[in-house]
Amino acid sequence: MSPVSTARAGRSRRLFIGRFRMADPTARSATDPGLARPQPQPRPQPRLDLLPELTAQFAATAAEHDRTGTFPVANIRALHAAGLLSLTVPSRYGGAGAGLATVTEVLGAVARGEPATALVLAMNLLFHAHVGDPPGWPAGTYERVVASCLDEGALINALRVEPDLGTPARGGVPATTARWTGDGWEITGRKTYSTGAPVLRWMLVWAATDPATDPRPPSSGAARVGSFLVPADTPGITIVRTWDHLGMRATESHDVVFDRVRVGPDAAVGLPAGEVPLPFVPAAAAWNALAIASIYLGVAEAARDWLVGYLHERTPTNLGAPLSSLPRFQSAVGEIEVALANARGLVRAFAQRSDAADPDVAAQVNGVKTAVTAAAVKTVTDAVALIGNPGLTRANPLERHLRDVLCSRVHTPQDDVVYATAGRTALGLPAAGPR
Repeated sequence: MSPVSTARAGRSRRLFIGRFRMADPTARSATDPGLARPQPQPRPQPRLDLLPELTAQFAATAAEHDRTGTFPVANIRALHAAGLLSLTVPSRYGGAGAGLATVTEVLGAVARGEPATALVLAMNLLFHAHVGDPPGWPAGTYERVVASCLDEGALINALRVEPDLGTPARGGVPATTARWTGDGWEITGRKTYSTGAPVLRWMLVWAATDPATDPRPPSSGAARVGSFLVPADTPGITIVRTWDHLGMRATESHDVVFDRVRVGPDAAVGLPAGEVPLPFVPAAAAWNALAIASIYLGVAEAARDWLVGYLHERTPTNLGAPLSSLPRFQSAVGEIEVALANARGLVRAFAQRSDAADPDVAAQVNGVKTAVTAAAVKTVTDAVALIGNPGLTRANPLERHLRDVLCSRVHTPQDDVVYATAGRTALGLPAAGPR
């Protein structure tokens, strides 16, 4: 076996519901009888009161998962037991139907403990809030997805980025193809930066149809581009262990290869019908922007918490008192505190406005993401500068928080796009296309 290839992804979709055996450092085995899917248990109800306990629980193992680059599977079990994986499932399907204000508070608390868990949770919650139940889905398809989430804590994420194309937010057509076989679809391609790949039960794969076989091609003869729902245990899926990043190491955002993966006709859940484009959901942009902002703000808040404890405990012999007694440290911590409080207030206010269907939110929220993540990065780097070498030693979590918070800069939309859009709007210029 290649040192970077895992076994079929079908093995890994059971990772969060059973024990697993490492056949070698890169492969997960599905032959262990302990991996059988458990019987559904009574559906847990959301327990927001457990968030402080979960934050502490997740923080206890965060350093080890960062060191090993492994996803904290136990955290997903804990979130499921607390009813938080299904927080945004519509109430008519048995979920809580929570709004964005609640979701950002949950994500911030989870991220203060372990941000990789928060990012995977966010992808799952955003799907159920805005993608999971649109018009046009084949009957019964979403019901199967939501039942697996409610009963077993199954996770879903959209796989869109590709090695050659990069992020689709800057335009382009995916190289991943969906070929109609007469009774279903055959998907071939490779996705990269697939957050939480080994623990997903469902993959929402962005692909282009093969015009030669497409049963409903546009009149232009071009490919249709959309999403296909693929169970992660489908034969032909392989996870390639490429994720070895500076920060957010525990997300296991590996590449996923689809080699003629066969799915049924109902897998085309987000595919335009001929010339008709898919509807744009403005609220989805707000959810994405504020979810990301809240996660990395949670990382900065965790850094602040550690810094406060360190300044109380660190007592240099030449001072004879804790560093917290010095005015310059008090002022620096105060600056950090004000910045974080303002950032958290900004996220909370815009989340509440989004929940109230404020029409102005969509045009402003990406700027909020940029401002909040910039504040998060600055507060953590300021904390490191304040205490010097201890801030960069691996024995202290501040070094990990610094690496994690820097990852806020790579999430779509990136800062250059946000600033360019805001500038063109202020100058009265038309919006630019993807780039």
